Amino acid sequence: MCQAYPKYSFKYAVNDYHTGDVKSQQEVRDGDVVKGQYSLVEPDGSVRTVDYTADKHSGFNAVVTKSGHSLHTEGHGYGHF
Repeated sequence: MCQAYPKYSFKYAVNDYHTGDVKSQQEVRDGDVVKGQYSLVEPDGSVRTVDYTADKHSGFNAVVTKSGHSLHTEGHGYGHF
C-alpha cells in the first residue's frame, strides 16, 4: 500500500475582544517533522505562547513563555479579612 507523504501548513487567529477569546496558531509539517506555535490571552491579561516541534527521533518538545502583565488587582474580596 502506498502512503502519501505528509506535508501541510496552516494558520488561524481569533480576535474577539468582546468575549476575551484571543488566540492564534500556525503549524507546518514536512514528512515526520512538525513545527508550530500557538498563543492565547490568559484570563489575567497575560499572553501564553507555546513554540513546539515534533519528530520521530526527539518526540514532542515545547517551550512555553508568558508575556505581558496581569490585569488582576489585589484584594478580590473572597471572604478574607
